[in-house]
Amino acid sequence: MPIASRCLIIWCLTTASFALAMTSSPALADAIDGNWCHSDGRRLEIIGPTIVTPNKTRTQGQYDRHYFSYVVPASDPGAGTTIDMTMMGETTIRIKAGDRPEETWTRCGPPISQIERFRIG
Repeated sequence: MPIASRCLIIWCLTTASFALAMTSSPALADAIDGNWCHSDGRRLEIIGPTIVTPNKTRTQGQYDRHYFSYVVPASDPGAGTTIDMTMMGETTIRIKAGDRPEETWTRCGPPISQIERFRIG
């Protein structure tokens, strides 16, 4: 087999391996800050190290641009459970709460109460 053909095959395999590796890891785009919604109606908001939980409790957590973790406060259901969040792309996060199965949440706009504060007139 000619050297040029071997080089082409190696280049194709390397490119395909790189593409596969990039699609199998969490996307590190944008930031985890913002409003997130679950399909069952739950909402949360992350602002740096501060989170407003689905029960509207404001608490602190461990913040990284693409990850967030916190312990559920005593006033919320599941108190004491560690919640880990990983950003999977600009519009999706995966949430793992203790032993429960992972959940997928999507980016959403602010709640109506926040929109009302910004209305003019």
